[in-house]
Amino acid sequence: MTPSKIHLHKASRELELDYEDGSFRLSCEFLRVHSPSAEVKGHGPGQEVLQVGKKNVAITDIKPAGNYALQLIFDDGHNSGIYSWTYLRELVDNQDSLWQTYLDRLHAAGATRDPDTQVLHFDP
Repeated sequence: MTPSKIHLHKASRELELDYEDGSFRLSCEFLRVHSPSAEVKGHGPGQEVLQVGKKNVAITDIKPAGNYALQLIFDDGHNSGIYSWTYLRELVDNQDSLWQTYLDRLHAAGATRDPDTQVLHFDP
């Protein structure tokens, strides 16, 4: 399902997607940590790379990728994810569960969303 309108809200760092069944907002952080790129997803199951410290990330540019997707350019230099219309809709439809899974993974790894905080683990 292709959105009829796409709007980047820079102040709130959200991407708004309008569909026939409503308007939905995805945060830049959510989109960044769920990038479909190999850098994030890996090259196969179990090779995902947990993205940490992305709380303040912003989208600086949006480029069409043919008639089927968007390339999102983030201010942390990430630009290799191609977000198909299908994938964007999956993110919209599963936002709550995907976000909770991400937060759970961060917690399990002892990591944080905050780019200015590092959690160090050591055995004395």
